[in-house]
Amino acid sequence: MDLIQYLTKKKILDKKQGLKVRRGVKESGKTAEEVILEEKILGEQILFEAKSKALGIPLKKTVPEEIPKELIAVIPREAIEHYKMVPLNLKKEERVLEVGMVYPEDPQAKEALKFLARQQKLTSRVFLITLSDFKNYLKKIQIPEKEVEKALAKLEEEIKAERKEKVIEVPGVERLVEEAPVIKMVAVILRQAVEGKASDIHIEPTRDSLKVRYRLDGVLHPSLILPLKVHPAIVARVKILSGLKIDETRIPQDGRFSTKIGEKRVDFRVSTFPTTLGEKVAIRVLDPEEGLKSLSELGLEERNFKIVREAIQRPFGMILAAGPTGCGKTTTLYAILRLLNKEAVNIVTLEDPVEYFMEGINQSQVKPEINYTFARGLRQILRQDPDIIMVGEIRDEETAALAVHAALTGHLMLSTLHTTNVVDVVPRLLDMGVRPFLLPPTLSLAINQRLVRVLCPYCKKKVKAQGDSKKYILEKLKNLPPSIREKFKSKSFYIYKPKGCKKCNFKGYSGRTGVFEIIRMTDRLAEIIVHDPTEKKIFEETRAQGMTTMEEDGIIKVLKGQTSLEEVMRVAQEK
Repeated sequence: MDLIQYLTKKKILDKKQGLKVRRGVKESGKTAEEVILEEKILGEQILFEAKSKALGIPLKKTVPEEIPKELIAVIPREAIEHYKMVPLNLKKEERVLEVGMVYPEDPQAKEALKFLARQQKLTSRVFLITLSDFKNYLKKIQIPEKEVEKALAKLEEEIKAERKEKVIEVPGVERLVEEAPVIKMVAVILRQAVEGKASDIHIEPTRDSLKVRYRLDGVLHPSLILPLKVHPAIVARVKILSGLKIDETRIPQDGRFSTKIGEKRVDFRVSTFPTTLGEKVAIRVLDPEEGLKSLSELGLEERNFKIVREAIQRPFGMILAAGPTGCGKTTTLYAILRLLNKEAVNIVTLEDPVEYFMEGINQSQVKPEINYTFARGLRQILRQDPDIIMVGEIRDEETAALAVHAALTGHLMLSTLHTTNVVDVVPRLLDMGVRPFLLPPTLSLAINQRLVRVLCPYCKKKVKAQGDSKKYILEKLKNLPPSIREKFKSKSFYIYKPKGCKKCNFKGYSGRTGVFEIIRMTDRLAEIIVHDPTEKKIFEETRAQGMTTMEEDGIIKVLKGQTSLEEVMRVAQEK
């Protein structure tokens, strides 16, 4: 909703005032509401009553004079300040949380609220509140340390009551004091991450408190605010679980541990990092149920799926997954390994670190501190009589040369590479010193990918693409191969938008899928690589192969109702 446009249309603002507000927003970076109130163009009550009608969200004309104690810990202080939303009421019987928001139309604020509600198994009911009411509310929630401690004590009581149903065991690690609050707090942090399907946990010290954030579907959300004094104890507890040195706080450390949460075993990969305020801990959640996928679950469209299947059926050659950190490259390689993992073949991997343990595969982790690098490990792997090799990443000239040699001598080689698009794979390998004439017989396939959030199938809203959205779709369809373009030949396009329901915990999205661009080796591409390996020539050949770019692959998924146009545009802008 464009508030300025709505106010002008309803003649609450005249055109001159509307232009003045737009100019003020552009120049100051403030919101339209702030500009209108600072310039005294409208009174606050008139402004927010109009906004309430525009959004169809009721305006809460009064906020509580006294804030019930149980509301204090529902929304973290940082989230309240950043998203300008406050808890107003908690109806325990109905499990409904009433929330006042200054900007309920803000997508990030909506996402944050949905995540917080999901963690606490609540349904949220949103009201609009004025800026003045928000500021007054903020003054009342200066939470003293004692209140936080009370909230933690209450949390510990809840965990104790649930102990019979949800036991968290860490085999191989001698428990500290069974009733120690720190053990319970760490257990809560881990459990929330797994139950909330988060991929990462960030435990970060600030000047005043210890902040815990979770990454869900690629987006970080604030969750818990703990007293700063528990920071050393929590970090020490995580280090004990991970087998790290407790007394070493000056340098980064890496470790991992395995924990049983509920009925399933989950691995956690830990990284500590010294900051000026103390050690920060990042924990990657390696839940096999969430992380390990089959090839058909990755999101490969018909052409791409067929090309990948053909490449992995060859007894030798190099398959490279490319893209930035966190784009799902390792997940793609694991999906390929799952398909190839048979009794008749010897599969050996060299990883940094080992993400998921897979039965029947020999997995090894590099340790640069003792000079066990990718290059050195790869030399040893070649003496292990392998049929299939996976190297976590080609980082340097030596590893690149050994990987090419392995593919050339009859092995199927899988690895990853950091590039922005699939066309950059060939120039990147050439920059690493690989001779041009060695690439055609070894490089079978190059895959570049990103991740987009998948729309909830239960509540996604079907709308007709119009204006800029339709123009954008038509522009991208124009470049698709005729066989694909024909499937979406229509004067009207329907797309889907996130809405939110109980099934997706009111997020509108559920999980992520990949958008891909894939090229394979052809005679023409081999000729280009040997004689004139420019990006332009390589791109022209990929188009001749019928390749779709990641953005175009995303548009296909939009038209199929798998993701939203906003998600595809977000990923396209990150390239």
